[in-house]
Amino acid sequence: MTIPPEAVILLSSPPTAFVREEITSLQTQIINPWTSDNPETIIASAASRVRAIINCSSRVNIDTDYMNRFPNLALISNHGVGYDNIDAVEAARRGIIVTNTPDVLTEDVADLAMALLLATVRLIPQADQFVRQERWLKAPFPLSGSLQGRTMGIVGLGRIGHALAFRAKAFGLHITYHGRHRQAKVDYSYHPDLLTMAKDCDTLMVTAPATDATRHMINESILKALGPAGVIINVSRGSLIDQDALISALSSGTIFAAGLDVYEDEPNVPKALIDLDNTVLLPHIGSATLPTRKAMARLVVDNVEAWLSGHSPLTPVPECLGL
Repeated sequence: MTIPPEAVILLSSPPTAFVREEITSLQTQIINPWTSDNPETIIASAASRVRAIINCSSRVNIDTDYMNRFPNLALISNHGVGYDNIDAVEAARRGIIVTNTPDVLTEDVADLAMALLLATVRLIPQADQFVRQERWLKAPFPLSGSLQGRTMGIVGLGRIGHALAFRAKAFGLHITYHGRHRQAKVDYSYHPDLLTMAKDCDTLMVTAPATDATRHMINESILKALGPAGVIINVSRGSLIDQDALISALSSGTIFAAGLDVYEDEPNVPKALIDLDNTVLLPHIGSATLPTRKAMARLVVDNVEAWLSGHSPLTPVPECLGL
């Protein structure tokens, strides 16, 4: 693979501070249209010269129409492990390599998932407000739930799922998982059917990727099976949960509580979720630590540098393996 020295790289969205810092090492022209009042004009004027795109936003929909704008596009380097906003199948069909940033964010996302579980079950945000509002002066704080004796069902035992299971085991939780296939050398109990797993556990951890097949996989039936002690935590993508069904289940007491870092239409969080007192809501910060975001930015640029050097990018997504 030979890349021409005049290869132009486009930033498809405003870059993070770390990406801005890391791209200074790239020995080629970089177009950042987001410093202009009219970025679309700049993008249009450079479209035929763009060979690579660095994408830092899950809100940029890189579909067929988007790719059609760049006839010489060969690489999309995505900042993030999730890439459901990129039509990787179509990209692969066109010979365009899509890369993401796996592994470097696994530990921080798993940490946050456990923090969400603890905060949700032990009512930590509510207890914090109880003290700040000086209500403790008048009465003791109500008793909370407990992690002890819980069974955690992990939906998607990938990198983050494994890291999460390691942490949950240390807390004494029983672990079970659901996925497309039973995994070799994994001693956690496996459920090929999600509904069956939901009936057998009281804690659902959602760490599966967002695909057409996983959209709204957590629906009314799954939530009902989870039961009135049930807690659901989502650090994956909002599309995996039927948000209306979740709001209904939380409002009616069908399940106990939910801890969410992701939503169906970010950053628009339904007021119905916000108004509930049995939710813990975070602004999609699973990987939002200084070390992880720096490592993600470096991997984004490492993928581009490998491609510019005529080598295969380091972390192509599965759809693009072998390109």
